[in-house]
Amino acid sequence: MVVKLKAFSKFENTAEALSAATLIVDSKPSKGLRKFLREQCEGEILAVADSKLGNAIKEKLKIECVHNNAVLELMRGLRTQLSELITGLGVQDLAPMSLGLSHSLSRFKLKFSPDKVDTMIIQAIGLLDDLDKELNTYAMRVREWYGWHFPELSKIVQDNIQYAKVVKLMGSRTNAADLDFSEILPEEVESELKEAAVISMGTEVSDHDMLNIKALCTQVISLSEYRAQLFDYLRSRMNAIAPNLTVLVGELVGARLIAHAGSLLNLAKQPASTVQILGAEKALFRALKTKHETPKYGLIFHASLIGQAAPKLKGKISRSLAAKSALSIRIDALGESQDASVGIESRAKIEARLRQLEGRVLGRLGGSAKGKPKIESYDKDRKKDAHGLLTTARAYNPMADSTIGQGKTPEKKIKPAAADASLEQHAEEQKPSKKRKHEDTEQAEAAHTEVIAGEPEKKKKKKEKKKEKKEEIQEDKGQEEEEAIGESEKKKKKKKRQERTEDEGQGEETNPAFQKQETVGESDKKKKKKKREEREQAEEEELSHVSQKQEEMSESGKKKKKKKGDHKGDEAQEEDTAMLTEETPKKKKKKKKDKSKTST
Repeated sequence: MVVKLKAFSKFENTAEALSAATLIVDSKPSKGLRKFLREQCEGEILAVADSKLGNAIKEKLKIECVHNNAVLELMRGLRTQLSELITGLGVQDLAPMSLGLSHSLSRFKLKFSPDKVDTMIIQAIGLLDDLDKELNTYAMRVREWYGWHFPELSKIVQDNIQYAKVVKLMGSRTNAADLDFSEILPEEVESELKEAAVISMGTEVSDHDMLNIKALCTQVISLSEYRAQLFDYLRSRMNAIAPNLTVLVGELVGARLIAHAGSLLNLAKQPASTVQILGAEKALFRALKTKHETPKYGLIFHASLIGQAAPKLKGKISRSLAAKSALSIRIDALGESQDASVGIESRAKIEARLRQLEGRVLGRLGGSAKGKPKIESYDKDRKKDAHGLLTTARAYNPMADSTIGQGKTPEKKIKPAAADASLEQHAEEQKPSKKRKHEDTEQAEAAHTEVIAGEPEKKKKKKEKKKEKKEEIQEDKGQEEEEAIGESEKKKKKKKRQERTEDEGQGEETNPAFQKQETVGESDKKKKKKKREEREQAEEEELSHVSQKQEEMSESGKKKKKKKGDHKGDEAQEEDTAMLTEETPKKKKKKKKDKSKTST
């Protein structure tokens, strides 16, 4: 692609070039550019590097414009080959010409509004904060250093600047009685200082050390004076650059907002919600991360209007103050007037809003919703603005105290002669009350029984099932106990048999006479064994018969419990067990007698 120069127009002077450059920066064509395009570009397509400038040319001159990546690449090539396209223009001449035009353009921007330079405010507020920190550290160093010589002075003089001035004037504490501190301190503090200097417990300090302490005091005093001067400068700058914002939030808060945003124009681009929390970014992102409440105020919290509000109302006042501040910032940054009328009106509205909110709170505490307590009228005939009653005051009605017709008899004074009669009447009056109480209790019981009778049948069935289960468990336990008793008795009988046999064997071995009569007594032994076996069989039959009776009694007890719900079966079982316990000792006695007979 070959590019050739079709037409070229030269600026006559730097002023014309500057005005054309400023318009092109704002995407506006100058008069010379419009004239040149009308002459050279009729019915053709124009390539433009700035799309906004192309739209303006299309609207005013009706020339079609193109803006794309190919056009931008073409413009880059034209800039590099500009010295070759234009005859008589060298590279050495192009560089100083472009540099001079850029300097003049930047100067023109600064001269456009010299009072609107907010960089001075940003630097001044930064220096003011640094001075406050330095002053605090220097003043603490003076107190610590001089405290070795006069420690009581730090409690007497609280202000740091006054402390430095007193130390510079006094030097050693021995000079306090001869000096006059009336220009620095009030009379009461001065007298207290002189008394403390006499009885001070501090150490002695050499003259060389005192000179260094005084030099530090002069440094603190000079820094405080420069800080006051810097604050006056900042106040004047804020009143010139942002008068409306200064009226609303003050010089320091306004300057900190501008410094935090970077410039007044950047601050004007922010919405009211951002102005409200400007300076609390850490708290905001922490709240968003942890899903807690977001902060209600940032740097704007230090404004005097928010300080006047109650703790519960600070959030509402900060919201309204941020809204008004955003409007005033835009007027200060983009408006032409340097009047603070908008800020004054906005401050008056916020103060009225604050009074309204405080009155509403007081009204709620007083008992009304709108802030004014409601007073009920004493009489219908009384008017709102009247100071007294139009009608006569009402007289006291003694008949209103009587209780006749309200269900109670009036009480009368009782004479001492008729005291007994009155007591009898009182007793007679109390009798029907007791009857009534009795009737009330009967009615309550009847109602209770009706409620119980009206319970669902499911509950009754559940209760009956539970009772049957309990009875079965008890019967099983009784049978197990009886079986255990029978087994224990059988074991006892076996032990007794073994003991008998052992005794008989021992008797045969020890008694020689018995050995001689073995042949004679064999027939007797056989008879005795038969008798024992017969007795044991009879006893076993009796035990089986008793166990059968117990089972029959338990079954009859179950039937009786189901029908009548009585506990007679349990009593019968207890009696049977008692009979068994009575029978067992008798049997034991019989067995003992049999043993004694056999031994003999």
